[in-house]
Amino acid sequence: VTTMESEPSAPCMVTFQTTEKPEEPTHRKLGKLTVKYNRKDLQRRLDIEEWIDDQLHLLFDCEEEEIPELEIDIDELLELSDEGQRTRLQELLQECGKPKEDFINGLLYRIKGLRKMSGPLKK
Repeated sequence: VTTMESEPSAPCMVTFQTTEKPEEPTHRKLGKLTVKYNRKDLQRRLDIEEWIDDQLHLLFDCEEEEIPELEIDIDELLELSDEGQRTRLQELLQECGKPKEDFINGLLYRIKGLRKMSGPLKK
């Protein structure tokens, strides 16, 4: 019997020998794909979305259930040029009777440097 004290530098090893050869699968099982995002980026995006929500309440001067159906897609905006972003926001807010420039400028400032979230792979 050999103890660890008599051979301190010898690594412990366990090996298993099998007499059967495992069968090769004919197809590979597809695994799940996960994407890691930077926590700071996610928090920044969440803060921007909350800011948008608050600003829309002020712009439309109503409760959440009364806001017209309006979807401001940050990723869509990030794909556009600066002028394209401004034009898209003006289109989305055309039904708002209040001045929108402060909201548009504030949003464009907040999304500067934000990275687009990559979506699922398309086939």
